[in-house]
Amino acid sequence: MKQFLETGKITGTHGLKGEVRVQPWADSPEFLAEFDELYLDKGARKIEITAARVHKNMLIMKIRGVDSIDDADKLRDKVLYMNRDDVELDEDTYFVQDLVGLEVLDDETGEHIGRLADVSETGANDVYHINTDDGKEVLIPAIPDVVKGVSLEEGTMRIFKMKGLFDE
Repeated sequence: MKQFLETGKITGTHGLKGEVRVQPWADSPEFLAEFDELYLDKGARKIEITAARVHKNMLIMKIRGVDSIDDADKLRDKVLYMNRDDVELDEDTYFVQDLVGLEVLDDETGEHIGRLADVSETGANDVYHINTDDGKEVLIPAIPDVVKGVSLEEGTMRIFKMKGLFDE
């Protein structure tokens, strides 16, 4: 598991005093706005966030030491990272980056189904994209009736093969 996780991207400047616009890659812009420290360069460089506010599903952030539009423009297209130690997740909640690549197994038989390739966020629940060994993509809802267990240590996700999800 990576220590530093991608959490957003600086897309441009805002105003003349060095604020930046950030596209959040988190569950919500409000979640990202809570951080006092983030990182650049895959975690190699810590930055201090002195202010953050949500604006039209984006974030406007003020970074210590970035005091002009020219300073802010130098950060355009930089990816922001968070330290996983700065977040306490609820039980049975995971970072998407930790889920992608898990081996997906049938909960009843232990049979290998495929690998988790992607996660889509929808209004009601997330949707997991599973690439099967025969080259198909199967979409399953990320709900307790289907996802029976996740073991990051073992690199596996156990699912119930609900009727209709895997039928030809």
